[in-house]
Amino acid sequence: MIKSFQRFMHNDTSVGILLIGAAALAMLCANTGLYKYYDMLLEVPVIVAVGALEISKPLLLWINDGLMALFFLLIGLEVKRELISGELSSPSQIVLPGVAAIGGMVVPALFYVALNYNNDIALQGWAIPTATDIAFSLGVLALLGSRVPPTLKLFLMALAIIDDLGAIIIIALFYTSQLSTVSILLASACLVILTIFNRTGVTRLGPYMLVGMIMWVCVLKSGVHATLAGVALAFAIPMKVVDEDGNSPLEALEHRLHRWVNFFILPLFAFTNAGVALSVQQITGLMEPSPLGVITGLFLGKQIGIFLFSFVLIKMGYAKLPTGASWIQLYGVSVLCGIGFTMSLFIGSLAFETTGAEYLIADRAGILLGSFMSAVLGYVVLFASGTLKKTEEATA
Repeated sequence: MIKSFQRFMHNDTSVGILLIGAAALAMLCANTGLYKYYDMLLEVPVIVAVGALEISKPLLLWINDGLMALFFLLIGLEVKRELISGELSSPSQIVLPGVAAIGGMVVPALFYVALNYNNDIALQGWAIPTATDIAFSLGVLALLGSRVPPTLKLFLMALAIIDDLGAIIIIALFYTSQLSTVSILLASACLVILTIFNRTGVTRLGPYMLVGMIMWVCVLKSGVHATLAGVALAFAIPMKVVDEDGNSPLEALEHRLHRWVNFFILPLFAFTNAGVALSVQQITGLMEPSPLGVITGLFLGKQIGIFLFSFVLIKMGYAKLPTGASWIQLYGVSVLCGIGFTMSLFIGSLAFETTGAEYLIADRAGILLGSFMSAVLGYVVLFASGTLKKTEEATA
């Protein structure tokens, strides 16, 4: 039993399975007699006070603003590591997934805007279909095993990381409320202190985390979304220096966070954000411009943008098709990137948290449907192409 659990924790598909289970449980709660208790749980008030400083939020926002800051901290650590010594460390490695990621953000946004250009409230959700859920998409890819060449997994990882970086920039630029100058100055001071830690060779994680927590509070009070504090902290954690045990602080923190984020924070986020009460009205409402923009953006915009931008770049000679991969397999991965889920739900909560609650509910249903369609079609395309390729190799 213990060994089976350990194998599950190390399996690439485990995170995807947990996310599916958490989303399914949320849907069950939202569509049965449990919905009252589900709503009550999300609205439980949680208050943290230190002297005159008080932070009072319902449980849902503590998860979205607090725990998700750790998710963004992990993303930031992964992006920094890849930029320094990984898949994004040289122009030749970054060009194809970089351009593909741009296509995968621009085209879905255009799909959404084209359907909602005459509705100012709905337009706030333009960025919802631009996201790719790296855990889900890699989980589906892992299910295919040897039918997919390893280079496609690296392509998808690099693309999803750049996609996450794009989402961070979008949140910083477009999803901020009224700004507090004092809080921003205090957050900036924290960032300066973190930079000094980095430059003076501080390798212990304790000082970074303490100042990072203070910076999170300042960012939370500033009007900029609090999760961005996690990204700022990540880029201050040193990677090129090692501690007394010979470990990089960045890699040590990434290792510690990985399981907590994948097996607790993300499933909890999915459970608290994916509960959509389905009804005949809700289902027919999927044909309204806003949820339809999310569905078409994820299912059509993502695959068209990523594959088209990749195709043009490769045909122009600026990049090469991933080694061992066919065009149909590249298309299949492009379809998988339409699994928006976690990041799309998060951006949706930012877009409509103060206005347009009815859009948030409808768009959540659109995110679930668009992501599901992308997962199914992407899996079928990659499974069929991988099987065909193996048959051709066997008969050659």
